Amino acid sequence: MRNSAIPGSSGAVRPMRLLGDEGLRSACAEVTEFDGTLAALVEDLYATMYAARGVGLAANQIGVGLRVFVYDCPDDEEQRHLGHLVNPRLVEADGVVVRGPEGCLSLPGIEAGTPRFDRAVVEGVTVTGEPRRVEGTGFFARCLQHECDHLGGGLFVDRLTGLRRRRVLRAARRAGFARGA
Repeated sequence: MRNSAIPGSSGAVRPMRLLGDEGLRSACAEVTEFDGTLAALVEDLYATMYAARGVGLAANQIGVGLRVFVYDCPDDEEQRHLGHLVNPRLVEADGVVVRGPEGCLSLPGIEAGTPRFDRAVVEGVTVTGEPRRVEGTGFFARCLQHECDHLGGGLFVDRLTGLRRRRVLRAARRAGFARGA
């Protein structure tokens, strides 16, 4: 029997969209219906994220073009941050820029040093429409920025230049999932 108090325990694991899928490159639409379908989507996002052993997942990564993401991510002090955001907006990104290792469930097995601000603040609402403000530093700030990029049709590879970008795209082509990327 599944425990509905554990995020994702009532969700279904959905297929992951990979680099080259047009849905990853489209900006997601605002959520306007706060109902059981949205709650089920959040559960499916958690279930899919955990199955893929990720720390964050945006709805367009499973083929749903809505502004929703989930996370279960530590910060640099190993404090766990667990939650979801609906209609999130990155409202602050500041501090030092750190080039740290970053990967993506839509580019499985590929990672590159990617520059991100060390602090991020995202505002949105919960699955029930309650306002939520989430602040992160370190690795969690990286996660928040990464997921917000997804909802705008962006990927971490877009933040890479030169040799780092070429290596990631070459690795994706070799893996067979970057056709047209």
